Amino acid sequence: MTHAPAAPTDIPRSGDDTHLRILSTSDLAGIEISLADVVSTVEGAYRTLHDGLSDNPRKLTVKPPDGHSVSYAMLGRDGSRDVVAIKTSYKHGLDKGRTQQHYYTALTLYDDITGLPVAMMDCSRIGSLRTPAVSALLARECAVSGARSALVIGTGTQGRLALPFLLTTRPDLDRLMLFGTHPEGIAAVRAQLRAHFPDRDVEIVTDLRHAAADADIILATAGSHTPAAVEADWLKPGTLSVLVGHGLAPSALHRADRVVATSEAQMNVTGTDMADAEGELPAVDAEFPPVLAGTAAGRTGDTERIFAYNSGLVVTDIALGHRFSQLAIAQGLGIEVPLWQ
Repeated sequence: MTHAPAAPTDIPRSGDDTHLRILSTSDLAGIEISLADVVSTVEGAYRTLHDGLSDNPRKLTVKPPDGHSVSYAMLGRDGSRDVVAIKTSYKHGLDKGRTQQHYYTALTLYDDITGLPVAMMDCSRIGSLRTPAVSALLARECAVSGARSALVIGTGTQGRLALPFLLTTRPDLDRLMLFGTHPEGIAAVRAQLRAHFPDRDVEIVTDLRHAAADADIILATAGSHTPAAVEADWLKPGTLSVLVGHGLAPSALHRADRVVATSEAQMNVTGTDMADAEGELPAVDAEFPPVLAGTAAGRTGDTERIFAYNSGLVVTDIALGHRFSQLAIAQGLGIEVPLWQ
């Protein structure tokens, strides 16, 4: 297994304590970065965390009683980059359809060597890359060794890059399936796959139970209004099911032979919709950072049905956000705001 390269030691440092560089959605959209680079950056962040060099406290969350919105705040420190960051996430309209929802997420980075600000950026592209990269790493480490088929549930932001990232870590997959209910989303998934892998295509499935029974890997990325809910007894022995958003029924978690989570603490905060009738979640058998580092087992048998919970860790946002900020600074992107004058 190849290890991610260490973070660079010659990173340019910021040099102004009165200005903050703002990087917009359009600034970040034009920056080119390969899928392999993203996977390597994210993997490096996990390894640094496992080595005890980074800090990733439990996220904070608030939401109103009627559940129409949800907000998160995450603070962390990347020890290989000497960067501290705060990420905020706010989604409104959870009781409405996708087109009526509002979502805002921002990441603010500070240089922990100079004590100066690096940048504040829209974090939507960071999340759209970081999350499927983590799912791809989970598939690399936890899927059965002879896995050949994968099913993606959902065609939103996370579903659209799920297959390209999955093929980056599991190029041996020869059957790619997609279950979605939005025609424009299905078209977007297919377009993204062909953009990165021109010789590959995806099979659109309508019988979810049959498709789930055929899949070695399932990535559930759908939104909260999805009709999809894959049950445990639909899964064949050896299946890896990764939950990113929605699309798996609680039984897939509670009846799994093994449970892996990027963070058990975060699963207990954000995974409450998967709780049983008593409001309980099962214990996690292994967290992902030690699995990546080789000190814990992701899979212990070829017939294990594994449930993996992908809750993004802020250290991965920091690592990828810092990578983007340095690429943006090198290209002269963004606006310098005299915030502290």
